[in-house]
Amino acid sequence: MTESLELQEVSVYYGERLALESVSLSVSHGAQVAVIGPNGAGKSTLFKAMVGLIPVRSGTMLIHGRPPAESHGPVAYVPQREEVDWRFPVTVLDVVSMGRYGRGSWLKKLSGEDREVIERSLGRLGIAALARRPIGELSGGQQQRVFLARALAQEPHVLLLDEPFTGVDIATREATFELLSDLRSRSVTVFVSTHDLDLASERFDQVVLLNRRLISVGSPEQVFTEKHLQEAFGGQMVVVNGKVIVVDQCCGGHGPVGAVDSCRCDACDEPGPAEDEKRS
Repeated sequence: MTESLELQEVSVYYGERLALESVSLSVSHGAQVAVIGPNGAGKSTLFKAMVGLIPVRSGTMLIHGRPPAESHGPVAYVPQREEVDWRFPVTVLDVVSMGRYGRGSWLKKLSGEDREVIERSLGRLGIAALARRPIGELSGGQQQRVFLARALAQEPHVLLLDEPFTGVDIATREATFELLSDLRSRSVTVFVSTHDLDLASERFDQVVLLNRRLISVGSPEQVFTEKHLQEAFGGQMVVVNGKVIVVDQCCGGHGPVGAVDSCRCDACDEPGPAEDEKRS
């Protein structure tokens, strides 16, 4: 397969603070990749650099052999829910339509094809009936589906999902898995950041293990060794009866077996998960 994404010695800074150091990796077209690491490891930073929200200080990033700004294949990004201002007065239809404006000028008029893609994306995520609803009135799971539909409307070649399974209901979680399965059949390259090691092992072709630098990349069996996890998580990792348990100790959080707990506080470089689903 051809390479969909190539990073060569990529370093990213926030001001003078190093966020990613000399990361090099190559991902084949159509692969589904889990990005794993503790809070502040640079997972969200990697995604934002890939869509040009954060400049690369040094190194080279290529999508289909071209710099991101020149790539003919669009890259769609679904951020963590905490990063979205859900009070902004827009409807579900407005948000999903943004996926089509992203393919051209914000001043252009939506074509008949654009509207067909929007309607298809709304239907694919089961939210067509919510099209006129303000996004602030939706549950966490519904909000996640809106942004997935917006990404789908972009008809992306590469899709980046930042913690998509956090704070959503089971139905939305399953809808996301179904979407990933559909994208696999269409050879769309997918990156998903997650704190769930078991999920990464069971559902993804490749794993990228980060802690500001690349610890390991490869199949789950190649990456999830005790040595690599110890290097990534340090004292947050223990082994009990042969089972690796990772506990993110930020703010005293305690994660379940095979997962990393998360939080949101000023001490963390990246926001943690949303609160549990509270509204249906």
